[in-house]
Amino acid sequence: MNRYHHLVEVDLKALRPTQMTVGMGEVRQKCRHWSTLDPQQRDRYLSRHWFPAVRGPHGRYYIIDHHHLGLALILEGVPTTQLVLMQDLSALSRHEFWALMDHRQWVHPYDRRGRRHAFSDLPRNLTEMGDDPYRSLAGAVKSSGGFPKDGEPFAEFLWANFFRRHISPRSLKADPAEAVDRALALAHGAEASHLPGW
Repeated sequence: MNRYHHLVEVDLKALRPTQMTVGMGEVRQKCRHWSTLDPQQRDRYLSRHWFPAVRGPHGRYYIIDHHHLGLALILEGVPTTQLVLMQDLSALSRHEFWALMDHRQWVHPYDRRGRRHAFSDLPRNLTEMGDDPYRSLAGAVKSSGGFPKDGEPFAEFLWANFFRRHISPRSLKADPAEAVDRALALAHGAEASHLPGW
């Protein structure tokens, strides 16, 4: 019996994402971390990392955070996870559901170029999410002390879009370490003062 009555055990591959992309660099980093853990450490890790989710139309679960971790666990062959149900919106129509999700900032329907899409374009599972290298860059900058994690939804994507405007894709691909250094300098400049955690 689940000792936490508010948790639901689900198939990872059945979870619906609420964003279109992840930073695959960050996903690979989580995979590397997972590979260093022994079975007991893995159990402990999973018991402390719950996926916040909303139950939507047709009883499907939509996660509103931890997309990178979810994809990493799938790639590492983990079949199930526990989620904490933030709200049950399964009685709503699809239109009402997405309107409310958008209003609460629980969905981020933007592609790897920062362009907004229709909610119907969202991937149907975590493995269908695309790679946004600038989201990986934002994660690297955050890990290097460029900005702290705060409570604002999808904050790293706001940083990713900021870096997208200042660092060319060619520069990012040619020298990722140099791109991180440049992004760190940008993160501490006045132009970034409107961003979360600045």
